[in-house]
Amino acid sequence: MKRVMSIATSDSGAGAGIQADLKAFLRCGVYGTTALVAITAQNTVGVRSIFPFPPRVAVDQIEAVVEDIGADAAKTGMLFNAEIISAVAGAVRRLGIPNLVVDPVMVAESGAKLLKDEAVATYKQELFPLAAVITPNINEAFALLGAEVDEGRVREAAAELRSFGSGAVIITGGHTASGADLLYDGERFLEIEGPTYGSENTHGAGCTHSAALASFLARGLGLEEAARRAREVASEAVRYGLGEIGSGAGPVHALGAVLERVEA
Repeated sequence: MKRVMSIATSDSGAGAGIQADLKAFLRCGVYGTTALVAITAQNTVGVRSIFPFPPRVAVDQIEAVVEDIGADAAKTGMLFNAEIISAVAGAVRRLGIPNLVVDPVMVAESGAKLLKDEAVATYKQELFPLAAVITPNINEAFALLGAEVDEGRVREAAAELRSFGSGAVIITGGHTASGADLLYDGERFLEIEGPTYGSENTHGAGCTHSAALASFLARGLGLEEAARRAREVASEAVRYGLGEIGSGAGPVHALGAVLERVEA
């Protein structure tokens, strides 16, 4: 069984973050491990508070897991500040963790800010060059570039983001008119289409996508096929979103289709 690590933050409402990643890992048939960099007090309505850990806490977890269990891939989620990003980048580089997927989480589904402004430069200078692929949504993509969102310039944004050193960029399409993900690997642009659902139950969709992508890369799929499969898993999770959970944006349900088949 392939092993995939989530280096991210705990969501006490279990819709996104580490909790969403573990559900996605299970859905994709890999063994998930974790390194928590922070915890949040949040629910479906919003984020009440964020408690980042000292960077060494994240590094200790990463080292402990890799030295014993190993890692065929890893993904990062909310890393919150420059010190944590730099520490994680150092551990990934030193330990040679392959198939790194960087999901530069900046804003929660509720609108809460999840990344310090000064951390953007650290992402670009230290973590992006280690990534096999980065997976911002369109809002994050333009925020990373310090520009206003412009759907007519998504390809230019993808190319500029890749110039920071990642192997590829996928700008996810959940917040765009077309709904298609855009993959750029330095040679070609590829639109990855799939079903879209007019659901408000999208909390954790981005986490699910990046966790699925890391899982399929760990399992040996090429980037294009891994991206297509990750899109399918994320769309499926939105389709089965749990609107009955909480009074805000409901969490996605990565295991919804699997459980439906079992119950049938």
